[in-house]
Amino acid sequence: MFRKQKSVVGLDMGSSVVKAVEITLEGPEPVVTGFAHVEIPPGGSLSDAVNQAFKAGKFRSKRVVTAVSGQSVVVRYVPMMKMSDTDLKQAIRFETDKYLPFDLDEVQLDCQPLKRNPQGQTEGDKKSGKENEQMTVLLAACKTKAIEERVQLLQNQGLTPIAIDIDLFALANAWELCGLPAEETEDGKETAIALVDVGSARTSINVLCGGETCFSREINIGGADMTQAVARRLGLESIEAEAIKRSSEQHELEVSTAIAPVLEDLVSELSLSLDYVEHHEGVQVSEILLSGGGILAPGAAQYIEQATGRRARTWNPLEGLRVDVNRVDVEELEAWAPTLVVAVGLASRVRAT
Repeated sequence: MFRKQKSVVGLDMGSSVVKAVEITLEGPEPVVTGFAHVEIPPGGSLSDAVNQAFKAGKFRSKRVVTAVSGQSVVVRYVPMMKMSDTDLKQAIRFETDKYLPFDLDEVQLDCQPLKRNPQGQTEGDKKSGKENEQMTVLLAACKTKAIEERVQLLQNQGLTPIAIDIDLFALANAWELCGLPAEETEDGKETAIALVDVGSARTSINVLCGGETCFSREINIGGADMTQAVARRLGLESIEAEAIKRSSEQHELEVSTAIAPVLEDLVSELSLSLDYVEHHEGVQVSEILLSGGGILAPGAAQYIEQATGRRARTWNPLEGLRVDVNRVDVEELEAWAPTLVVAVGLASRVRAT
């Protein structure tokens, strides 16, 4: 009864919908204690949508974690000599001109060494001890202006930003919070899973090997492209087309036909990414976990599975999480669950605060 509680709201500020999920630590247990979503109308204000979401959600906390994505963000996997974290923070700054398209003085950057050994080390390296001399460093950078705009928007709403994450990494944090089973070795080959979130404006890919990221990428294809394809085919406005795309029982064949070229382009880019990972990392991507509003279009998940030749399924980031039924409409939460991966991943940072 007197266990210490702390809460964080994960705020996914998408291009068409703002989604907010509050997670509260009750002792060591994460509990979903709030949920809200607000659609942004054409020409609408992101700030207004955030304000409405917090009014609707009646959250316990004003502490917020949000994320950045798109052209302002760069993620790279950099091979380096092994060194201490302190030395790495200094050394990485001398590597940035090779990997970042921005000037160092206009970005905020962070880095983290990965546990997995770089691919390509030989048995000779292992015998000679050279395997311990190399590491892969995850380098993430974002334009300072983009971060400041996010922080200012939240502060203007009376909210307290405690971290600015990257959408790609929020996917992995949600996967970890769910406690989903890790990948297994098949036929002696290390396997990996691909987390693929099809948002409105873009699709985020994060491939995990041993529970750790080994590849990530954003593709500029998303649910909005599918909506526009449906609008063109049926001669509708975007708002009407979006509604039909989401619940298309009467127009399922027309919707499937309309979005097929978009899915084909998406799968082509996805397949290139997964083939690259398998070739360069020496792993087998055994499963694709799908999320995001774009994946709810009719036949999308099945098409991705068939076209990539890999198991694919939609996943629920709320699996294994208790929901406070006195504060959250469970039915509505479950209906939106496949679209909440980023928001849940952001809110999962409550464990680190």
